[in-house]
Amino acid sequence: MSHPSTPVTTALRGRLVLPDAVIEDGALVLEGDRVAYAGPAAGAPVAAAHAPAGTTLLPGLVDVHDHGGGGASFPDATSAEQALVAVREHRANGTTTMLASLVTAGRETLIARAQLLGALADAGEIAGIHSEGPFLSYERRGAQSPEHLVPGDAALVRDLVAASGGHLRSMTVAPEVPGVAGPGGVAEALIAADAVPSLGHTSGSAEQAEALIAQVAPALRERGLEMTATHLFNGMPPLHHREPGPVAACLAAAARGDMVVELVADGVHLAPATIRSVIEMVGADHVALVTDAMAAAGMPDGSYVLGPMAVTVADGVARLTEGGSIAGGTARLIDVVRATVAAGVPLLDAVRAASWVPARALGLNDVGGLVVGRRADVLVTDADLRPVRVIRAGVDVA
Repeated sequence: MSHPSTPVTTALRGRLVLPDAVIEDGALVLEGDRVAYAGPAAGAPVAAAHAPAGTTLLPGLVDVHDHGGGGASFPDATSAEQALVAVREHRANGTTTMLASLVTAGRETLIARAQLLGALADAGEIAGIHSEGPFLSYERRGAQSPEHLVPGDAALVRDLVAASGGHLRSMTVAPEVPGVAGPGGVAEALIAADAVPSLGHTSGSAEQAEALIAQVAPALRERGLEMTATHLFNGMPPLHHREPGPVAACLAAAARGDMVVELVADGVHLAPATIRSVIEMVGADHVALVTDAMAAAGMPDGSYVLGPMAVTVADGVARLTEGGSIAGGTARLIDVVRATVAAGVPLLDAVRAASWVPARALGLNDVGGLVVGRRADVLVTDADLRPVRVIRAGVDVA
């Protein structure tokens, strides 16, 4: 007669970062794939050996905007193994939950990628798909393919949802593009599919942004989701006192709890003072740190692609080979956390914005925090927030 195996118990000790507190001498006990205890070392049910000075226990990080890494690109992957190269690159550096982000492309390509990545979501390798486009502003397209930008098409949204097996989690949309906002539009189709409309790559006015937020935010809240802004400031007109644009609308929405704003806080996309100021202004509870990573994350400088666009990476900065627009990031999410702390943001806030908040916004209630009962996803770092060990669902990541 067989007996179920006893779950493996793992006990860790160090500076412990919880969703709402940092415990300098903390302990973490994992039972199988669950967190069984997270709190002061003195109260732990299982003794954990003292760790090297500076050892820090973080939740596995959650990246909701990531196009690739390790030399592989989700928008260009034609096999599961290619896509998994990127997943493993980020996972090995502490991102235990991620969305695979697509870029603007033709309908057939988007459907094919949705099918491929949807299967990876079914297998538990990724948490779902983020589609950046194709309903975006031509003027603020950034590294998006101009010939594939199209008016809002709710039928295409429904086709992507079906192709992905229901794993489309978010889509970046520009509110001023015809067919995005209003009855029967793209935003309505996304909400119906429990996918988050994310405002971005827009040249629209503050009023257009406000109208989309007013339509989307309450409807998502009823579904346990939250509206987001795709990499705030990037792909938008700058804030001007006579033309406030979408930045003002998004900051106001975040401050009142109607939106979570993404920040690519990698030291390239935003100045340190911008990162610090936004988090002070709207609170870490309404900020999601993201990488916007592309294939060059974790790789040397050189030539890469992002969908149909050629990209050159020099000194760690990815730009379109033609035109020079920034073409995604080359950081992993722990690098972004480290840069955010270096910008003057408290560790607790930086980690919360890279784990708890993005998970909450997408309704991922099993990950994002070292909380009893949640999945045992842990990133162990040294005093400089460099990864030492990564555990996902209670198992060490190779």
